[in-house]
Amino acid sequence: MAERDGELMPAHPTRRLSPTLALTLLAAIGIIGFTDRIIMNVLVEPVKAQFGLSDTEIGLVNGLAFALLNIILGLVVARVAERSRRLTLVAIGTFFWSLATAATGMAQNFVQLMLARIGVGVGEAVGLPATGSVIADYFPPAKRATAISVLNLSAPIGALIGAMGGSIIAARWGWQYALYAAAVPGLILAVLVHLFVEEPPRGQHDVVANVDDVPSVKAVLWRYWQRRTMRHMLIGNAIASMIGFGLNAFVAAWLARRFGFSLVEAGVASGLVASLPAAFGITAAGWLGDRWGRTNTRAYALIPAVSMLVATPIYIVGVLNSSAFWAVTLIGIAALVQYTYMGTTFSTFHNMLHPRMRATGSAFTGLVYSLVGGGFGPLLMGALSDGLQSVAPTPGHALAWAMAGAASLYLWCALHYFLAARHIEAELALPTDPEPA
Repeated sequence: MAERDGELMPAHPTRRLSPTLALTLLAAIGIIGFTDRIIMNVLVEPVKAQFGLSDTEIGLVNGLAFALLNIILGLVVARVAERSRRLTLVAIGTFFWSLATAATGMAQNFVQLMLARIGVGVGEAVGLPATGSVIADYFPPAKRATAISVLNLSAPIGALIGAMGGSIIAARWGWQYALYAAAVPGLILAVLVHLFVEEPPRGQHDVVANVDDVPSVKAVLWRYWQRRTMRHMLIGNAIASMIGFGLNAFVAAWLARRFGFSLVEAGVASGLVASLPAAFGITAAGWLGDRWGRTNTRAYALIPAVSMLVATPIYIVGVLNSSAFWAVTLIGIAALVQYTYMGTTFSTFHNMLHPRMRATGSAFTGLVYSLVGGGFGPLLMGALSDGLQSVAPTPGHALAWAMAGAASLYLWCALHYFLAARHIEAELALPTDPEPA
C-alpha cells in the first residue's frame, strides 16, 4: 500500500480498494469453487455406470477424496495468509483447482478420479480460507453478517450452476465435458482478482491493541473452545454441513431412482429446489441478523436455531412423499430456512476473532466443514443408502429413508444454536485480542 495526502492508496496501478468489487469477485470465486466441488453430485449416475461404482464409492469420490488434503493444507496455508498477501493465495488456489476440475473429466479409472478430486480439494485449501478474512477487513462488524452471507451464496448458486449446467452439458456431450466447462470460469476469475482487487488494511474496522502480531494456532483454537458461543456454533455448523452435503450429494440420484427423472430433469430440479430458495434464505438471514442484531445480538444464534426446527419436519415429509410435485415443493420450502446458519455463524466467528486470527479461524472452520461435512456427509449417506437396500422395496425408497434420517439431525443442530444464544451477547462484548499465555 502507498500513502498520498494521508490516505492509503493501492500500490498496484490496476488494483482498487473497493468493498463492492472485492465482495463481487470473491463471491464469484466462491460460487465457482462450490460448482467445481459439487458438480459430481449431478453426474452420479453416468459416472457410477461408467466405472461400476457403489453408492459408498460415489460418496468417497464426492466427499472424503475432496477433503483428504484440504483439511491438512488449509491450516498450513492460513498461517501463511496471516503474514502475507491473502489475495495472491486466492488467485493461485483458484487457478489450481480449476485445472484439477478439468483433470477430473480426463480420468480413465476410479484411482484417477480420486486423485483428481483430491487435487480440487488441494486448490480450494489454498484459495478459499482467506476470502472470509479479506471480506471481514473490508466491512465493519455491523455489516459483516450481510457481507458474509453474500459470500456464502457460493453454496446455493454454485449448486444451481453445477446441477443445471452440469446435467444439461452431460446429457448433450457427456459428463466429461461438464467438468471441462466448469473449469473455465475459475481460470478467468483467478486472473481478475489478482489484477483488480487490492488487499485491505487488516483490522481497519476493529478495535484491537496490536493488529500486527500474529497469534499462535493454539491461541486461535483456544478461542473457539473458550467462548461457548463459538463452541456451540461450531458443533451445530459441523453437523448441519454434514447433513447438507450428504443430502445434496444424492438429491439428483433420489429424483432419478424414486420418480424416474432423466439426467437433465433431475439436475434442473435439484438445482432449482435446493439453490434458489437457499440463496434467498441465506441472504435474508444475514440481513435480518444485522438488522435485529443492532438491538439484540442473540439474533445471530436464534435465527438459525428456529430455522432448523422449521426445516426438519418439512424436509422429512417432502423426501418421503410419493408425489414428485409435493416432494420437490416441500424440499424447496425447507431450503428457504435450511441454510440460514451460514452467514450468521461465520460473521459471529469473525467478530470474535482478532484480525490476525481470521484466516486461521476460517481454515479451521473450513477443516471442520470439509471433513465432517464434505468428507463424511456424502460417504455416510451413501453407506446408509446401501445398507437399507436389503429392506427397502426399491433403491429409491432406500435413499429416501436415508435422507429422511439424516434430516432429523437438524434438531441436534438447533439445540446447539439455542445454547449459543445464551452466551453470545456477553461474549461479543469481550475484546478480540488473544489472552495472555
